[in-house]
Amino acid sequence: MKWRKLGLVWRNDATQPWSRSHAMGPTPFRLDDRTIRVFVTCLDEQGRGRPGYVDVDATDPTRVLGVSSDAVMDIGEPGSFDDNGLMPLSIVRVPSGDLWMYYSGFEICTRIRYRILSGVAVSNDNGATFRRLSSTPVLERTDTERFFRGGPFAMVDQGVFRLWYVAGSEWTMLNGKAMPVYDLRYQESADGVTWGDTGTLSMALTGADEHGFGRPWVVKSERGYQLFYSIRKRSLGAYRLGYAESADGLHWVRKDEEMGLDVEDGDLASEAIMYSAVIESCGKTYCFYNGNNFGEQGFCVAELIP
Repeated sequence: MKWRKLGLVWRNDATQPWSRSHAMGPTPFRLDDRTIRVFVTCLDEQGRGRPGYVDVDATDPTRVLGVSSDAVMDIGEPGSFDDNGLMPLSIVRVPSGDLWMYYSGFEICTRIRYRILSGVAVSNDNGATFRRLSSTPVLERTDTERFFRGGPFAMVDQGVFRLWYVAGSEWTMLNGKAMPVYDLRYQESADGVTWGDTGTLSMALTGADEHGFGRPWVVKSERGYQLFYSIRKRSLGAYRLGYAESADGLHWVRKDEEMGLDVEDGDLASEAIMYSAVIESCGKTYCFYNGNNFGEQGFCVAELIP
């Protein structure tokens, strides 16, 4: 694949108390014929993330049409799995017409740095606001996935909810800092809320250098399934983008060298590039992504060159 970087889409202007910095994890959803709504996580002064959105032109995603003045959902109550922030990872329109937001919740811990678990929220107003379906996670801690069950990407495929997510029960030390270890898992559900205790291993880490995959994003086409994801490597200390293909969405063939979107000197993604999310719009294919420091300078978009 070859991409043309179109540049920065939106940088946080720090005018709202809930949104002082960052635009993490751009999650595009085709709202209507004119609009792509890109959900992003913004941080307050305490570093707690809340989701808002940036509406962009479906024919030109560098043109901003509007920005949410309030968070679409607040952090959880003290002691909840998402009391220190939440990050939307995928949006699904269910048969009722409502939007479901699958998100990761962050909880600060004492003996480990944090836990990441996943929840679901529903919107009855086309994505302007969301409310939790449950105050507890739909992907709760289990014996086999103890610390991390995050990055949920959901898709309704022939009436079945399919979920790709990252999970793990380990930490590794990197330059004196504990870093998470997790791989890619897969599950199916009839209702999108009830999931098993253990997912099927969908893609394992390769070699001693890799210690995590970030934010899976799956695209289904007539040719099969495409997986866009982020790779954490010890040698780099920062994310890079990966790419894989599958006939069934479960068994993946990694083709990272074909991703074609990487760091670049003098760019907002000069040191790291992550959280790729791909969407087709008006006959073109776009990839939204973050660059250095998890989107501290905003989020960007690239266009696929045919």
